[in-house]
Amino acid sequence: MSRVVHFEILADDPESLAAFYKDALGWSIQTWDGPQKYWLATTGHEGTAGINGGIMERHFPQPVINTVHTDSLDETIEKVKAAGGTVHHGPNEIPGVGMHAYCADPQGNWFGLLEPGEHAEAPKEEAESNSS
Repeated sequence: MSRVVHFEILADDPESLAAFYKDALGWSIQTWDGPQKYWLATTGHEGTAGINGGIMERHFPQPVINTVHTDSLDETIEKVKAAGGTVHHGPNEIPGVGMHAYCADPQGNWFGLLEPGEHAEAPKEEAESNSS
């Protein structure tokens, strides 16, 4: 089963939107030191339920994109296509994170797929079940 592990909020002015979520919801916002402008959003304390995400410039049609973990990006992309979905961007490597692609379901809702790199962490339940 693939689990949602990250969200992205798309914005015309991501820096001001990052400030909004910091002020309105108390999120911790940090600028990512990566190849694109990106703000990391920590939405709660470690060990509590929920997911963290990011805020980025709007390059896609919808305002929020959820990213789902997969053990094999290539296999999952083939399943998405076979089920009637489409791949809109990628797969691409995100340095220090893993392989990523943006897809859409048959009704046009976008979502991300992430195959973590060897130094990235898998979701805790999957990491525990893979080690047994």
